[in-house]
Amino acid sequence: MSETEYGSESVTDEDRDVKVFPLAGSSYRCPAPQYAGLRAGQPVVRVRTEGGVDAWLVTAYDEAREALADPRLSRAETVKPGAPRIGGAMTSTPEMIISMDGSEHARLRRLAAGAFTARRIEQMRPGIQRIADGMLDGLAASGGPVDLVERFTVPMPLTVIGELLGVPMRVLRLFAANARDFVTVDDQGEDSDSVNGLAKLNEYMVEVVAEKRENPTQDLLSDLITARDSGDRLSETELVTFAFTLIGAGFDTTANQLASSVLALIAHHRDQWNWLAEDRSRIPKAVEELLRHVNLFSTDSAGNPRIAVEDLELGGMKIAKGDAVVIAISSANRDERVFPDPDRLDLGRSHNPHLSFGHGMHLCLGKQLTRMELEIAVDGLVRRFPDLRLAVPESEVPWHLGGINHALETLPVTWGT
Repeated sequence: MSETEYGSESVTDEDRDVKVFPLAGSSYRCPAPQYAGLRAGQPVVRVRTEGGVDAWLVTAYDEAREALADPRLSRAETVKPGAPRIGGAMTSTPEMIISMDGSEHARLRRLAAGAFTARRIEQMRPGIQRIADGMLDGLAASGGPVDLVERFTVPMPLTVIGELLGVPMRVLRLFAANARDFVTVDDQGEDSDSVNGLAKLNEYMVEVVAEKRENPTQDLLSDLITARDSGDRLSETELVTFAFTLIGAGFDTTANQLASSVLALIAHHRDQWNWLAEDRSRIPKAVEELLRHVNLFSTDSAGNPRIAVEDLELGGMKIAKGDAVVIAISSANRDERVFPDPDRLDLGRSHNPHLSFGHGMHLCLGKQLTRMELEIAVDGLVRRFPDLRLAVPESEVPWHLGGINHALETLPVTWGT
């Protein structure tokens, strides 16, 4: 048994055959099946990753929640020169808020937090409802079959985040076209799709920031520019990077979660789709269960590993300074000690403290906006199209491969006779 540069322990050849992260078998319907056994016997386990280094894999709810909140587990260390290449990770840079720790992270978060308060988000409800209703009117007028991804699940959250930030639709369309490259997993060479995608997104936002500085309006991006130009320490690079990070977080994850949730309901849980159509007041609670049960993450983690900056103990295991840690959120969301009958989709589940938005300092800023968008979207679909169904066999529904999220390329649906 030999040791790796970044690990306090190494993984035996036998373990490498059965426990290589990302674990095989993850789908939008569930995390990899091996997680059930790991949660029961090895809630924190040493694994080999496809990136070539050993890491600690956190699989159970309590340990995952603890790890997410522990400031000794650093994201910033993962983007420093010479950092270990950890399998299942997405490309990020030191200037991105998702790559920051401590005071630097808090500084950026404070700049945007005011736009994402529960009160501000609730004030957006009429506008989001208008956007959704207009798109659903277009679907109804065109008649089926239609591609729900192209016509609704992507353009709805893209339009919402564009209006919040004040980014023109022409740029949003370019962003959507290149975002898929950016969220490619473990594709980080100099000429990789993810690096090229990041460069294009940066180019678009430099142009938008320049235009917005000349003609500020009442939107979040103008507020960020004003804060920077008024002496805040936000650099130009941080400003541009923060803007496209907010766009990506504001539309791509919501779009993928919505599409996968609709597919799960109409293809595998028709009884619960009908249950929602019978009483739409059930939808807010149902959205929480869809967030828990319908697996967004293709690697069963959010794609942001951490590195210990000092020795610590987690789940009875001693993690050494320099060790990599991967938190399997999808597995934690199926922990039977927290969620009774965890593999069952129960849209009426009353106690649902899922970790889909994370926990601790990196708790998703836009969680209330995502909840509202999902509620409005699902409500509109079950109200307008109660007999919505797949227009093709599910085996013919195509998925994007290699991304950090389970993402449908298309979702052909129809309704009526």
